Amino acid sequence: MHFAFTEQQLEFQSALRSVLENECTPDHLRAAFADPSADAGRWTTLDEMGVVSLTVPEENGGLGLGLVDLVLLLEEAGRAALPEPLVETTAMAAPVLAALAGRHDRCQRALEALVGGGLKMAVSQSADPLVPVAGALGADAVLMTVVRDGIREIHLVPTNGDGPEVARPEPVSTLDPTRLVGRFTSDPTGSATSIATGDEAERLWGDLEQRAFVATGAFLLGLAERMITITVDYAKDRKQFGQPIGSFQAVKHLLAGAQVKLEFARPCVYAAAWMIDQGDPSAARNASTAKAYASEAATEAARVCLQAHGAIGYTWECDLQLYLKRSWALAEAWGSADDHRQLVLDSLVDEFG
Repeated sequence: MHFAFTEQQLEFQSALRSVLENECTPDHLRAAFADPSADAGRWTTLDEMGVVSLTVPEENGGLGLGLVDLVLLLEEAGRAALPEPLVETTAMAAPVLAALAGRHDRCQRALEALVGGGLKMAVSQSADPLVPVAGALGADAVLMTVVRDGIREIHLVPTNGDGPEVARPEPVSTLDPTRLVGRFTSDPTGSATSIATGDEAERLWGDLEQRAFVATGAFLLGLAERMITITVDYAKDRKQFGQPIGSFQAVKHLLAGAQVKLEFARPCVYAAAWMIDQGDPSAARNASTAKAYASEAATEAARVCLQAHGAIGYTWECDLQLYLKRSWALAEAWGSADDHRQLVLDSLVDEFG
């Protein structure tokens, strides 16, 4: 078995890195902090590259690729702290829309808009108006799930237009405003927005959650790498007692420890992506393992990098703070490391206990 990415996958990753190095710099991120709703043109660029519709089947106009092809791109998106909802749109929502497009006109139209115009999607784990949703403020539509009388439903809800079944988000202040977190003022789910229910909804939502764990984990890998890189460069330049702080054993050990956690997390994320694409029976457990390891790697990188910088690391002028904030947010999104370790334990007990 060939345990490596293909040349084409690595070339796609390299191409995206080159684009984001020019279009998603720390200065661009600061501009997004100042005005999160401003259109920087990045989403259009991603759409033209085929990144947005990567997981859409070829018969629907996409590239027809899987999560294995996407994780390297999400890692690059994390490395740049990309503000746009690539995880939500491409990793989570697109496969659900594709699965239902042949039977639901609403899904078919959304999928066509995603392929043809880079439709932005948000994904909500609840229709509860009190639950904040990342990407809600900039989304064209949102996938929502709700459980009524023990039966799961999935809804595709527009975020603009008139009528009671339109999700109208209100801004929510967060540590990282580029995530465009919003809270819906009412439950917009109704018969007109329902796209799946019962066993089908359970299966689709379970698959979506697995992809969410792995995709968020891949994004966290990129964030961790970027924070370590920033801090290594800082440690080479910052001097104490007449020599760079990077020459001190304590600083070396901190950064080496963070790098080790990152390198252990990477294969977990890659393997989980492969298992999901293959429909492996243990995919759910491995997706949780990936999210646990990736969350811990990013959290540890954030801790030691901030410690190496000192208080300046959290100031507006320091680039590190841009990646710290996203790491802290995503480490908890779609379940913390502790949550996923419990899921892994429960799965093992069910299988072997």
